[in-house]
Amino acid sequence: MEYVAVPKGLYEKVEEKGFDLVDLLLLSLSERLELDPGDEVSFRLELAERYLEEARMYVERGDPVQSSERMYKVAGECVKALAVKFNTPEVHEARREGRWWAKLLSRAAKTLSLKLEEPLINIGWSVAYDLHVWGFHEAVLGIEHVKLSLPHIERLLERTRELLSS
Repeated sequence: MEYVAVPKGLYEKVEEKGFDLVDLLLLSLSERLELDPGDEVSFRLELAERYLEEARMYVERGDPVQSSERMYKVAGECVKALAVKFNTPEVHEARREGRWWAKLLSRAAKTLSLKLEEPLINIGWSVAYDLHVWGFHEAVLGIEHVKLSLPHIERLLERTRELLSS
């Protein structure tokens, strides 16, 4: 994956407002450039794979905070990609609001689990959200706790790939 330079001040403003720069760009550009939904799905899957590599690296380094957040990002991108592919109501709400909120991701994971009869989506999201809160924000999980979640996140990504290719 190639990286693009963004002025630090712009990045800080985006973060200050509570947005994720990559997600903001992807949402905005998908709409503005009228990208095919398949392109957005592909980009989101690429992001999920990159975040999984980073999560594994942080686990190896013994960093529970950063590995927790990367696993959360993997799950978020899986849910977003599936939501776009299967055109859930949450996709339209995220586009209207200009961002994916955690509440939309949670609802989308549940919508997808019901629609696709695939409980792993909701379970994977729930594991990731737990990591986001307790591993990242509260920083109360040790690396041994965070490491237990890695196989769940890996399975979610693998199942996402399968569902996207069907």
